[in-house]
Amino acid sequence: MQRQDGGLAMDGYGFENKRTGPLGKHRQLLVLAVVFGVFCVFLFVIRFVNAKSNDKKLMLNKKSITLTVGDSQKLKVKNLRGTAKVIWKSSKKSVVSVSKKGKIKAKKKGKATIQCKITYGRKKKTRTLKCKVTVTGKKKKTTSVVYMTKDISPEGLMAVYKKLNWNASGKTAVKVSTGEPPASNYLDPDLIKDLVQYVDGTIVECNTAYGGDRSSTALHRQVAKDHGFTQIAEVDIMDSSGSMTLPVEGGIRLKKNYVGKHFKNYDSFLVLSHFKGHTMAGFGGAIKNISIGIASSKGKSYIHSGGTSTSGFDGEQDAFLESMAEAGKSVSDSLGKGKNIVYVNVMNNLSVDCDCDGNPAKPKMKDVGILASTDPVALDQACVDLVYKQKEGDGASLVRRMESRNGLHTLEHAEKIGLGSRSYKMVNVN
Repeated sequence: MQRQDGGLAMDGYGFENKRTGPLGKHRQLLVLAVVFGVFCVFLFVIRFVNAKSNDKKLMLNKKSITLTVGDSQKLKVKNLRGTAKVIWKSSKKSVVSVSKKGKIKAKKKGKATIQCKITYGRKKKTRTLKCKVTVTGKKKKTTSVVYMTKDISPEGLMAVYKKLNWNASGKTAVKVSTGEPPASNYLDPDLIKDLVQYVDGTIVECNTAYGGDRSSTALHRQVAKDHGFTQIAEVDIMDSSGSMTLPVEGGIRLKKNYVGKHFKNYDSFLVLSHFKGHTMAGFGGAIKNISIGIASSKGKSYIHSGGTSTSGFDGEQDAFLESMAEAGKSVSDSLGKGKNIVYVNVMNNLSVDCDCDGNPAKPKMKDVGILASTDPVALDQACVDLVYKQKEGDGASLVRRMESRNGLHTLEHAEKIGLGSRSYKMVNVN
């Protein structure tokens, strides 16, 4: 094609096209056909190589596992791409079972093989992967130590704390409930002042999810001041700038736990809890304080719903109780697997209602004392047992509250997932 300036015109592919008409167009179509053919061959080769490569790389995340009776673990297929049908099967279901999603559970002592049959690709290729499982006998129950004094005073509190032989490291948070106005039974700041200052602690709390005078940071700070907490230490509303998540290991309800964003600012936690009844949980102690108590406003709803919603309080009762245990374990795990957190429960003002109730029922049970442990499950169990000792006496109403809410299920699930032990040895400090 001749340009007006006498040069040769270029076609769309950069070729000098001396001819016009059908023959030139055929040449362009031929070039397109060749390029397209090369591209198709390239794609075919890549898919063939990938298919071969993927087939060789398919494997389970575990080739062999040793579990203890009651333990569970998740098997996964590595390097599986695209859609595929995966079928899990146990050679001995009485020894170890496996779910449709590859979660295995040790049932009794013995050996078994887990098979994973994978069907994939257009040609429905199959591959069978195996994992050998050895199940050992039941775990020996750990017996934790719980220290107790009947002296409900700053001196008594300090005495049981020191028996724990635990030293706070780094920046220390002291978790308490600031109490809902106007008349809840929160811990007296004068009772805890010496211990809080002894560990150089910052009092920490999170906003509520049910409204009230502690549902916003500004209101909550005012309550903390009115109730005397700001006079003994710095107070940090941990979710004043939002939430962060902690992973939940071994849970059946939660995969993550929403806590106050400032949680990450602390290295150690001293958990001071007022043991009492609770309208929804049956009772509130150490586990409730590190689950609902450390959860952000968003996280509180997530726990109450059993991990299905971050707003409201709808949820099945046992799912709520199990979620508390799982959220508590995530907190403990994140603090050095429980090494950087200890617990103290004060058994006074034993109302059937929680400190989140601004007008709780009048306590009917007499004050008992102060208990402390490095194990929150053992500590709460010991407090529950002390209440049950008065089942036929002044503890009757509190026992009814716990049983009507299936409250002990929190302890059952907490022990099952490894937060702590319900077996304990009581040591009197008096």
